[in-house]
Amino acid sequence: MYMQDYKLWTQQQTNTAGCNKLGLAGLSITTMDDYTSGSDSDYTKYWIDWFLGTKGNEYFCEVDEEYILDRFNLTGLNTEVQYYSQALDLITDNLDENLDDEMREIVEKSARHLYGLIHARFIITTHGLTKMLEKFKKCDFGRCPRVLCHNHPLLPVALSDVPYTKSVKLFCCRCEDIYNPKSSRHASIDGAYFGCSFPHMLFQVYPQLVPPKSTDRYIPRIFGFKLHDVAKQQRYQDMIREESHARIMAGIEGLPTTAAQGSSSGQQNNKNRVADGTPVATESGAMADVN
Repeated sequence: MYMQDYKLWTQQQTNTAGCNKLGLAGLSITTMDDYTSGSDSDYTKYWIDWFLGTKGNEYFCEVDEEYILDRFNLTGLNTEVQYYSQALDLITDNLDENLDDEMREIVEKSARHLYGLIHARFIITTHGLTKMLEKFKKCDFGRCPRVLCHNHPLLPVALSDVPYTKSVKLFCCRCEDIYNPKSSRHASIDGAYFGCSFPHMLFQVYPQLVPPKSTDRYIPRIFGFKLHDVAKQQRYQDMIREESHARIMAGIEGLPTTAAQGSSSGQQNNKNRVADGTPVATESGAMADVN
């Protein structure tokens, strides 16, 4: 499915490039060789452009080609991605055209995963933070659904850096809370493609973007009157009392029979010693003379 869409998109871009070279009014005459040779040089980032233009990938920014071609930046990814070499060739548009459709589908899936992992590393670089900052200013990630945050822009964040663990969430720096994306397409994106550190790294580099913390709080009211604090305190005391009673009852029910008998016999011995007038040991270890 993805490869068919990619091929169709590539053909459309090639046709567009050819039409632009022919001219709008036919003022210049171009040979067929010129029509075909110009497409390769005009579109060297076919796959990345197609990937970013696909619905559901609006959260991603374009990773610089120089960053992808630097193998140092991709250290360790070859062990996390199947068909790593073919996937990297597809991202850089160097994949062999002789692969069958089934194999291309597998490579395409690996390429999307590889690009996501590269993306997580790129967006915490200086250039990557700049690109994501522009998307943040344009509210490409949505706005905070909390009413008292007044539609503050959001940033993508992960709950885990391990792939296939948690989907991406949206972080609001005003209320410092996270939310689920509204679109199901965005909700299915792996959080590892953005990482746990990205939004906090952005505000460390650009501290002037940190808004003042929201001090507005919703106050419950009944017919315009605020609920009295005593009512809250009483509900809290009732809850603590019920929890304490439940713990006591659970302890009594779980008390062994031998321990209960031992405690009762010890109490009886103490009573007998008191009756005889002999000293009784207190909890502190001192001897008390009972007369």
